[in-house]
Amino acid sequence: MREKILAESGAKPGDLIRIRKKGEEFVGILMPAHDFSGDDIVVIKLNNGYNIGIEVDDETKIEILERGELVKRRVQKEIPYDPKKPTISILGTGGTIASYVDYRTGAVHPAYSAEDLAYSVPEIFDICNVKARVVFQLLSENIKVDNWITLAKEIAKEFNENKVKGVVIPHGTDTMSYTSAALSFMLKNLPGPVVLVGAQRSSDRPSSDAYQNLYHASLVASRSDIGEVVVVMHGETSDTYALIHRGTKVRKMHTSRRDAFKSINSEPIGRVENNRIIIEGDYRRAKEGKVVVDAKICDDVALVYFYPGMKPEEIPERRGIVLMGTGLGHVSSDLIPRLKELIDKGSTIVMTSQCLYGRVNLNVYSTGRDLIKIGIIPAGDMLPEVAYVKLMWVLGHAKDRDEIKNLFLKNVSGELSQRTLLHYH
Repeated sequence: MREKILAESGAKPGDLIRIRKKGEEFVGILMPAHDFSGDDIVVIKLNNGYNIGIEVDDETKIEILERGELVKRRVQKEIPYDPKKPTISILGTGGTIASYVDYRTGAVHPAYSAEDLAYSVPEIFDICNVKARVVFQLLSENIKVDNWITLAKEIAKEFNENKVKGVVIPHGTDTMSYTSAALSFMLKNLPGPVVLVGAQRSSDRPSSDAYQNLYHASLVASRSDIGEVVVVMHGETSDTYALIHRGTKVRKMHTSRRDAFKSINSEPIGRVENNRIIIEGDYRRAKEGKVVVDAKICDDVALVYFYPGMKPEEIPERRGIVLMGTGLGHVSSDLIPRLKELIDKGSTIVMTSQCLYGRVNLNVYSTGRDLIKIGIIPAGDMLPEVAYVKLMWVLGHAKDRDEIKNLFLKNVSGELSQRTLLHYH
């Protein structure tokens, strides 16, 4: 139906058109169809920059208001190369930073290739060479442990075989902190930065942060001597600067703000401003030699949020359990027998706090001391999702209870702070 209506009107992509349907009027620039366009959906870009999809039928009228430039089909572009510039890899995984909107449902689908993503910010080629490819295309909520392992191996391949200066991972923002934590534990002896980056607002919106975030991530990957996993995202709601967050200390703290990502219980490593990388905190410097992937992991771990009235049977029997307790790390007393039962059966249970800021301390109140007695491990100032990923990694490396506890409480990848900051953002 879409093709028939457009053919009758003579409208082409790029034309300013008016659509009349059942007494309603819509004016905008006709957008080209793509793989996710419904057969009866016409997509136009409104004056405010947003795209909308309009279902058309035999009663729909389309009028051309102004002829525009024809939108050409995308063609395969050759990525330029300059031997005088450092080379980075962009490994695509999907997410809002590279997405199409399905206007039938309003859902967002990853669709661009890594080359498309690189060319969406052509200024990247002014600062570095780019090797771009897609590892997988998934919305971040669909990324699982196997994907973390695959990604870690592909990153190592880029450093070890292609000898790149750094690696950029465009990633959906919703679970980016899980992936950054997993890569932080799995990747050893990094000769350059691994930079995860995303977008809070898709590139078809006038307020999109995709362009600047990807550019800043590429700067960090190509020009810094960082040798660890970091997340680079907007530092404030405007476009002034980006922050460089440690991969095990970062969390998404807002559903839609461009500065949603914050370093928790830690200062950011640095920032990117006016094309300059400004290092303000401690970080691991790049090392020489081969990247090692340490992907021994046990995925039989649950992350459990405590709430008042929680029933003992709601705590699952798993090899590992991360509890998100209240305040300093508490759960109701009636859950303690269930926790002891699970520990006696071989479960490892660690305690984090729903507060996020600050650290767990089970020595202050009687409930906490009772939890220590039955073998609960306090997670210090670790974020719950980081503790969840770390416990998977620890259980992949240790079997004995004391060995598990000692390894969990060891600062492996900057996930544990030696001191608690008195202020927070």
